[in-house]
Amino acid sequence: QVQLVESGGGLVQAGDSLRLSCAASGRTFNTFTMGWFRQAPGKEREFVTAITWSGATYYSDSVKGRFTISRDNAKNTVYLQMNTLKPEDPAVYYCAAKVGPVGIRDMVYSYWGQGTQVTVSS
Repeated sequence: QVQLVESGGGLVQAGDSLRLSCAASGRTFNTFTMGWFRQAPGKEREFVTAITWSGATYYSDSVKGRFTISRDNAKNTVYLQMNTLKPEDPAVYYCAAKVGPVGIRDMVYSYWGQGTQVTVSS
């Protein structure tokens, strides 16, 4: 069993940066693929990025070059560094975990955090 707790959301201006953290409980954190998803009001939850246990990363086209995912297995934490935030980035950002390779569909992730709100003012 894995419990995920996100933090770091908030209100920023367009062009600013923000770093989200996701702290995981459980002794097998370093074996999980970790992902970030986001959901804006009235929209479906969408894949943002993911990182495998070995550190391989994957990004959606909408955030590639602006967002960076990383993980610290010693701290059981995964991070999402978001730079050059745009007006289309606001959403509730969710951390998720799964066994096995990266997936871009939320249904393949077994564990989810409660989400953290990111708001971008223009």
